[in-house]
Amino acid sequence: MKLIMRSEFDNLRLNGKHSYEVDTNTDKQVVKIYCGETLIAKKITQKKSIRYFGIKGYKSYLVEE
Repeated sequence: MKLIMRSEFDNLRLNGKHSYEVDTNTDKQVVKIYCGETLIAKKITQKKSIRYFGIKGYKSYLVEE
């Protein structure tokens, strides 16, 4: 996975065709976005650090606005 922009992550998360789940463990939170069974992106929040990751070819899952 590689780093992606927040706007791209939000585009993937708000797409009605995609599902997501949230895992929280003390000071770390992970949001995973799936298209069917395939993990396509994730957001990791740890303390004050937020990073967004996407799979290779994640741009094919983006919706034009």
